[in-house]
This record gives sequence, structure tokens and C-alpha cells, in this order.
Amino acid sequence: MSDWKEYKLGEVCSFVKDKISIRDVGAKVYISTENMLPDKGGITQSSSIPSEGMVTRYYPETILISNIRPYFKKIWLAKTDGGCSNDVLCFKGNDGLVNSNFLYYLLSQDTFFEYVMLGSKGCKMPRGDKDHIMKWNVLLPPIDEQKRIAGVLSSLDDKIDLLNRENATLEALAETLFRHYFIEKPDPTWKEGNIADVVDFNPARKLGKGEKAPYVEMANIGTNGYAPSSWRIRSFVSGTKFINGDTLMARISPCLENGKAAFVDFLEKEQVGWGSTEFIVMRSKLGIHPFFAYVLSRYDDFRDHAVSSLVGSSGRQRVDLDNLIKYPFIIPGKQAIELFNHELNTIFPKMQNNQKQILTLTAQRDTLLSRLMNGEVNVVE
Repeated sequence: MSDWKEYKLGEVCSFVKDKISIRDVGAKVYISTENMLPDKGGITQSSSIPSEGMVTRYYPETILISNIRPYFKKIWLAKTDGGCSNDVLCFKGNDGLVNSNFLYYLLSQDTFFEYVMLGSKGCKMPRGDKDHIMKWNVLLPPIDEQKRIAGVLSSLDDKIDLLNRENATLEALAETLFRHYFIEKPDPTWKEGNIADVVDFNPARKLGKGEKAPYVEMANIGTNGYAPSSWRIRSFVSGTKFINGDTLMARISPCLENGKAAFVDFLEKEQVGWGSTEFIVMRSKLGIHPFFAYVLSRYDDFRDHAVSSLVGSSGRQRVDLDNLIKYPFIIPGKQAIELFNHELNTIFPKMQNNQKQILTLTAQRDTLLSRLMNGEVNVVE
């Protein structure tokens, strides 16, 4: 490490200050804290954008970081041009001093987000202080070594991305099967009913006050992909309770409109988890595969009905469950259920196996990230 040099972050990069009219930014390239995923999960497409005003313009190789509640570790390396809200910080590396991919991984370290929190302002919605951020001490190796380090970490991220894309394809197939067996060609002998005939809502689960159990926050639930980004052990206070095979769907605006939902399969046998009071817990009935409830939560018509069931003051509206369960649904026959289950019993294990690999590779990347950035591990040419 004799050729590594120490700098302040402000010496190796700067904030992008260029502006662009929101009218020149499409939903596909608009980034806000809402469509940045926690735990370094990248981004998803924004469900809505402001109607007017100026936003920060970002460019390829710009690093975007959410400056609201930095502990969620929302970060993304831009691949395109676009615009982002003022609550997103845009970093641009100084040419010749730092490689953009290396800078992305440098800022992906947990130690960076911990440092940002130390200087943050506000309690409920802490924000990073820009001056404090730029005083962070960093170590930089020569450019060639930066590129080698970034290449090793990128190879792991490429594998993670491939598995995520495969799971997205499998999930889309499950949604197609859902529509095929239950929506598009219902048997005329099936009885008319409502969704409460095929799905349990907020089923009873037991968890003692103060009992330590896996806890899932709303921020850990994505707008695509079935798996929560993370969870942690926390003493139960109050909230929704769930077990493996349950689906979590956001009941509060705008999380519902944004499409936040997840399927629970990460608990130990007979373990009960818990989460935000703003979840609706759903579980398949009639012997239908548990993933049915999750696919339902992604079904556009059902989500539209859920949105139409929102009540309360603007900005803090919640789903009226009594109205939600009246969603009309024809009760499927035994043969359709068996065919659907057969297909899902092939698809879902592949998704679970991919998710296990994603978790393993993510842990490997994060461990290697710290050691590479500290110079503990050398990358051989």
C-alpha cells in the first residue's frame, strides 16, 4: 500500500450541479429517493414524476446517493443521462485521479454511510450534510489498481444482476400462468365470489411482546422482485405478524401505488416474523400455491381496486380492508388449482435457489469490498 494516497472526498470528486427541466426527463430516467432501492439494490422505474420545475441532471458514470435517511444505503451508478430530485446527491469523479467504478464501490462501503449519518441533520428524516460528506477520508491506489479492484467487484455484481433478471423472468411467467388459469378463461361452472374466498387477509399469528424476531421495514420491500432486500432481529412491539408463505402488500399511499410487495420465505421453520403496521398480510386458501397471493398483489386490476379503496387525508391514505376484500373473483375449480400448483412447483424452487445465490454473492461482495478498499487484499494482474 506504499503507493496508496490519502485524500478528502472533496479532493477526488464533486457534486454535479447541472440542472434540467423535468419536462425533458421521462419516467424511465427520473430518480428520486422513492425509486432507489435500499441496501445498494440500485433503482427501479419511477411510478410518477413532478409536473414542473428543475431537477439535477446526471450523466453516465455519475454516482447517485439518496440523502434522506442515509442508513438505507441507496446508491446507483448511472448508465444513462437523466434527472433526479434534490434529495439525491450526484457525485462525479475527478478525471485522472479516480476511476468512476472504483468511486462507486468506495462510496458503497458501510463505513461511508455510517460517516454520513454522523453528520446528518434531523431525527425523523435525517439528511446528510454536504460539507461533512466531502471531508470523509479516503485512500486511493493508482488508477490501474483502482480499475482492477472495480473489475473484481463488478464481476460479482454482474452475477447478482443476472440472477435477479432470471428471477424477474420467472416471476413474469408466474403472472402469466395466474392470468391463464384464473382470469382469462374461467370455467362457466365456477361460482362467483370475492377475493376473500381464495385469500386470507391478516391471518392471526402469535408473537409475544418483547420477543426477538425477524423484522421487515417498508423500505426493505421493493416495487419489483419477491424478496425483501434485508431484515433484522428486533424485539416485537406492535405491527403485522407473518410466517413463511405469507405475502406482504403495502396498505399506505404512496407505497401501495408504487407497487411495494414481498413474499415471505426467509424465516426458520415455525418462526414468526413481524413488520410495519402499514403492511397487509395475505395468504392463499383452497390449497392454492402460496405464491398465488403474491402474484395477486402484483396483478394490475387488483392493485387498482386496492388504490380505489384508499381512505384518509391526502398523503397518508390507507386501504380500507373491508372494501378491499370485496374485490370480485370467480372461485376456481380443483383442476385449475392443481394445474397452476404443478407449474408453480417447478418455477418457484428455481426462484428460491437463485435468491439464495444472490444472498451468498452479496455477502461475498460486501466482505471483499471492505478488504479491497483497505488494501488487505491485493488484486493480482
